[in-house]
Amino acid sequence: MRLAHGMIAAPLVAALAACGGVAGGVTGDSAAARRPVSGDPRTAAAPSSPTPGAPPAASTASEGAGASEGAAAGAPGDAPAPDARIPTDPARLAAALHETTTALGRAVDAWRASSAEQPPQQVVLLALHHQRVYRAMARDATLAQRTIKKLPAATAAQARDNVTAVGKLLSMARPITAAQRKRMRLAEPLPAERLRGYMTRAEKRFGVEWEVLAAIMLVETKFGRVRSASSSGAQGPMQFMPGTWSAYGLGGNVHDARDAILAAANYLKASGAPRDYRRAVFAYNHDTRYVDAVLAHARAIRRDARVYYAYYNWQVFTLSAKGDVRMTGPR
Repeated sequence: MRLAHGMIAAPLVAALAACGGVAGGVTGDSAAARRPVSGDPRTAAAPSSPTPGAPPAASTASEGAGASEGAAAGAPGDAPAPDARIPTDPARLAAALHETTTALGRAVDAWRASSAEQPPQQVVLLALHHQRVYRAMARDATLAQRTIKKLPAATAAQARDNVTAVGKLLSMARPITAAQRKRMRLAEPLPAERLRGYMTRAEKRFGVEWEVLAAIMLVETKFGRVRSASSSGAQGPMQFMPGTWSAYGLGGNVHDARDAILAAANYLKASGAPRDYRRAVFAYNHDTRYVDAVLAHARAIRRDARVYYAYYNWQVFTLSAKGDVRMTGPR
């Protein structure tokens, strides 16, 4: 999401942090979201809270906090506690990441095989640990490189994509104030399968891969967890400016996830997808770091669809002057 005045909008900062696991993404100032439409669309603007819609209060969560590196008392099954320590030794971190990734995949399979719309607590906790590990790796290139070398091939491929995406988004993020955090509107996302259904229908209509739509929604609003408009006025779960919405929104409601996903596919199609995803995503946000992050996340989902369900359970973080503040998720 290219920014109007060289600074990241509060919503985007939240989203970047959540997604990249660093300073926290919320809404984005993407070109599709921000810029008025004129002429060629390729160059023109184009877990769980107790109560749905009321995420838990924010708390500061720094890396290395917590009593243990693994499961903690009170955590379901083998799931780590929300503040479980992140190992700093590459061999131990690789073992922890592989174990978490494997357990998360199995927990996602069990969740999808059940009739439950909402993720079980084990999935939520494992996904949070998964996210926190990648935040730590993205902050330390040497640790990331040494850790990835010790991972099995499949986990290493996913790790490279996640470290790339998180690192790129982290480089875009800026701290926000306590007052800005207080003004953020957060809510529970729609069920993961329902959102995926909207994305696959958009893919059928416009030929834009659902994985790319999922990656954009992850970066922009953490699948709708962030309800705030951006500082430049972008709105909805896919972050559209009014002028762009008028051109590509197909008469829908910018705050409705189904309509917003369809509009994003429409815009990406007009901007060059699926022939040239780099060009299309760059039209969505004129920053190559954003493009790299979205395409890395999409690649990870394309390789293993279970990654989508892991990302769905990644939480919203913001960056303060003193460090990370987690805004949603288990306490």
